Amino acid sequence: MFIRSERLFLRPGWPEDWAELHALIDDEAVVRNLARAPWPYGPDDAKSFSSLAQDQKHPHFFITLPGAHGSRLIGCIGLAQFGAETELGYWLGQPFWGQGFATEAARAVLSLARAVGHRRVIATPFIDNTESARVLTKVGFRPTGEVRRVLSPARSEPVAAPVHAIDLAAPLDCDGPGDGNFAGMRRAA
Repeated sequence: MFIRSERLFLRPGWPEDWAELHALIDDEAVVRNLARAPWPYGPDDAKSFSSLAQDQKHPHFFITLPGAHGSRLIGCIGLAQFGAETELGYWLGQPFWGQGFATEAARAVLSLARAVGHRRVIATPFIDNTESARVLTKVGFRPTGEVRRVLSPARSEPVAAPVHAIDLAAPLDCDGPGDGNFAGMRRAA
């Protein structure tokens, strides 16, 4: 699966991406906000992640920024199964923070989530990661009031993580009541 947004190209990772991935994520300031990335993040971790198979209902993407000399990796985003729930997770390399890339990538992935049938998606940013919470608010997530304790390998301890959720509207059924009143225009052949 591939997604094109206004400025970004989201694509699967390929095994040959490992060195670029490692150079970008081998940063404690990035990994300290992630629940699933090991710390320290080594070359073998990057090789393993770059080679992960895609799941049709829970895909993950490399976020790339196309330019005159090709596409540059700037982060990752994806959907993961968390128990019975679907969770959105993402990260960007430090040079790309504060430029709206996370918001743009999240909107694109939420659109895909709706298209593949997800009706609710959660996210659990650590309580001190206010920038991530701000991104979630911009794309429509709301705090649920639940707080989970999530282990961060870079912090070596569980961290409070407020649960945010977004309810995604079901796609319109073109043959149903939300079909734009085209039913009356159809004729039996």
